[in-house]
Amino acid sequence: MTNKWNDKSWQRDFLNMKSHSPADAKLLMGGVKGLKDAWRLGVLHVEYERLKKKQMQQDQDS
Repeated sequence: MTNKWNDKSWQRDFLNMKSHSPADAKLLMGGVKGLKDAWRLGVLHVEYERLKKKQMQQDQDS
């Protein structure tokens, strides 16, 4: 899977997967404004990948 820096499809998908804090939702919709935001977005992306993998495994088991 290749990631493009301007690809925000995972962010829209992640917003629909679970509830988020207002700050995280704003970051996912609005983008990075500084180093702290970039770090947090990276953390959110790792969480997204973990949830997506779990979701795919559940779909295969069904």
